[in-house]
Amino acid sequence: MTEPSTKPYLIRAIHEWCVDNGYTPYLAVSVNKRTKVPSQFVKGGEIVLNASPMATNKLSFGNEWIEFEARFSGKVNEIMVPVEQVSAIYAKENGHGMAFEVAKPLAEVEDNSDAEISHDNLRPVSGTASLEAVPVMDNPDSASDVANKQKNDKKVDKSSTEKKKSHLTRIK
Repeated sequence: MTEPSTKPYLIRAIHEWCVDNGYTPYLAVSVNKRTKVPSQFVKGGEIVLNASPMATNKLSFGNEWIEFEARFSGKVNEIMVPVEQVSAIYAKENGHGMAFEVAKPLAEVEDNSDAEISHDNLRPVSGTASLEAVPVMDNPDSASDVANKQKNDKKVDKSSTEKKKSHLTRIK
């Protein structure tokens, strides 16, 4: 018998820590065919979602799925994310959180003729009660950027006093 994954438990714990400390929990998600998010906010097969209590309704962190309702451009959408597709959860304000390995994003797996994702209309949603879509490559605290910072940090001379440390821990 295989051990159950620790990933859903870690996601719930980091989310609770963010909320308890007044931070905004962001979920970085690698989108695939099972992921239900508004496709116009997906960029490069990834989306970053604001999972704070103010931005979501009916938020549920299960062992297989993360589900909630959120507004995009004023329209309520049902969001369904397979836990296996979460690449990171972190606090928007300071980048503290945890990153996970996931399968490649949909855009990298499928060729363009089969993809149903439009990248032309990507823009953040404004308003405090809305879900914020943050382009992963443009957000300096995104999981991809933090992972790149981790790689670059290893190359920096250890005697440097300005060495920046990443606050995400990558889990396989």
